[in-house]
Amino acid sequence: MYGLIGKMIVVTGQRDALIAILLESTAEMPGCISYIIAKDPADANTIWITEVWDNPESHRASLSLPAVQQAIAQARPLIANFESPTITEPVGGYGLISTKTT
Repeated sequence: MYGLIGKMIVVTGQRDALIAILLESTAEMPGCISYIIAKDPADANTIWITEVWDNPESHRASLSLPAVQQAIAQARPLIANFESPTITEPVGGYGLISTKTT
């Protein structure tokens, strides 16, 4: 599995609008096991995105999907800063379905 944890700083007052855009665009992403958007309770202009994919190629391919491309275009003006994501290797946990076969 392939994971990413990203932090976005949103233009002041636009966090809910950005969250709505992201939620609309993430319904159909082949290979996506989990895509969680969370508000930062300590900063009204920050959101965290935690992603789990079956592999890095599925993540890269998702960036070409029409819905994702449209979301990127809509979201760009609402993002003040997007920190480099942290890449992780998910191994399991509550709610995470393993893609490994035995």
